[in-house]
Amino acid sequence: MKLLAIDSNSILNRAYYGVRPLTTKDGIYTNGIYGFLTIFLKICEETAPDAVAFAFDLKAPTFRHKLYTEYKAGRHGMPDELAMQLPYLKELLEKLGYPVVSLCGWQVGITTNSNHSDARIRRVDCDRVRQELDRKRIVLVAGFQGVDRSGDVTTLGRGGSDTTAVAMAVALQADLCQIFTDVDGVYTSDPRVVPEAKKLDEITYNEMLELASLGAQVLHNRSVELAKSYNIQLEVLSSFVEAPGTIVKEVVKKVEKTYITGVAQDKKIARIALVGMADEPGVAYKLFNLLAKEKVNVDMILQSLGHDEEKDIVFTLADKDVVRCASLLDENKDSLHFDHMDIDTSVSKVSIVGAGMLGNPGVAAKAFEALYQEHINIHMISTSEIKLSVLIDKADSDRAVRVIHNQFFQ
Repeated sequence: MKLLAIDSNSILNRAYYGVRPLTTKDGIYTNGIYGFLTIFLKICEETAPDAVAFAFDLKAPTFRHKLYTEYKAGRHGMPDELAMQLPYLKELLEKLGYPVVSLCGWQVGITTNSNHSDARIRRVDCDRVRQELDRKRIVLVAGFQGVDRSGDVTTLGRGGSDTTAVAMAVALQADLCQIFTDVDGVYTSDPRVVPEAKKLDEITYNEMLELASLGAQVLHNRSVELAKSYNIQLEVLSSFVEAPGTIVKEVVKKVEKTYITGVAQDKKIARIALVGMADEPGVAYKLFNLLAKEKVNVDMILQSLGHDEEKDIVFTLADKDVVRCASLLDENKDSLHFDHMDIDTSVSKVSIVGAGMLGNPGVAAKAFEALYQEHINIHMISTSEIKLSVLIDKADSDRAVRVIHNQFFQ
């Protein structure tokens, strides 16, 4: 059985996303036009016997040139940038002689809630997909979208393609969902920032979830949450290089005695401080209940010691929510009883993640030592069993990632 899903809108930003979760130990998620062609060739090799010989011919650059020429020519009367969207891709594949069908999210049966720009998947009914697979067709599915109970089309928001991939893998009871992207696995840090970062052979769901939530851009945290909930094993591989990737699963073998799995950073955050709040019970509840009702997510929280019947509450949030949050707080200043608000968007969060941190004292001290030696000041600190995060100046962020990585991995 073969399934390939393509995010038909991603060509607009020069990237493809797709998934091929199978009921066997196989599955594909691809990014990039040549990455897609490479994966498509693998599908051809495994399809009907009469397609195998042709598939070997497709490995030649002449095939890639042929398909790309069709795309650039805009043979279907569409602008170049739209010619490779889902229906046109389907037509090109049919011209190459492959049985194929293209489906939108609502046709597949991806049901979501009604939060249209950031919808959450409620259910996936893959009956139509199974029917097409039984007819020996390659199924192209547009990711990043679904339909609510009223029949209105919704979009899944950031990470929607990853989430669609895993959701379909769950629905099809896949043993493995392989995700092909522009890197060849999960690294101990972003190789663009830390050239000496090491690729991990495997990583736990919890560690990957923390890294994804803390700014690592390999996988989106929603997709990892879904994979963890249904025990769908993931593998992150390169679209461009044939090499083993990184396995994401429940339990991994720690060969090296290292407490840290990775170092991540998030520069797209801001800090808001409410100064001069009343030092009395219920103040924090009123503040964060208000933000929760307006769906404003907060991350790090710090409350100062009370003095002169006043205290300060400081928290971080995504920078895209700053204007909305500030406006909301201003509107409720009288009920929240704070003196003034201070907003800082020139901050960054740097985090270290590792399941081995629990029960191993000295990890925080080593990280703080690395920052101290580079004269990097810490504004806030947040910890959990497998994570340590610090808020620092954005200008110091890349340097902080490098020195902390060197402290633990060299």
